[in-house]
Amino acid sequence: MVRIRLRRIGAKGQPSYRIVAADKESPRDGRFLEILGFYNPRTDPATIQLNEERIYDWMSKGAQPSDSVAKLFKSSGLLDRYERFKQGEAVETLMEEAAEAEAARNITVKTR
Repeated sequence: MVRIRLRRIGAKGQPSYRIVAADKESPRDGRFLEILGFYNPRTDPATIQLNEERIYDWMSKGAQPSDSVAKLFKSSGLLDRYERFKQGEAVETLMEEAAEAEAARNITVKTR
């Protein structure tokens, strides 16, 4: 089973995360299938960059987001857009909305 989960990167005491599609059995920082985004909780507000088109593809193939990734997806509005994608809404429209939401979300970034 494929999971969409966080993979820790960064120096000791300075974590940032990649959002990756990985096999459920592989270790946290081990083998993964594809990088789907980036999350940095150390900035204010937290930086979230997502490749939504690829995330939709993986989720439509049956990949399940982990609990922490599901919270990130919900805060960025991706889960709502994914539901509309399943209903048959055009991907281009959803990608434009996602770009506007990301621009509004990542206004002034200051690292702690």
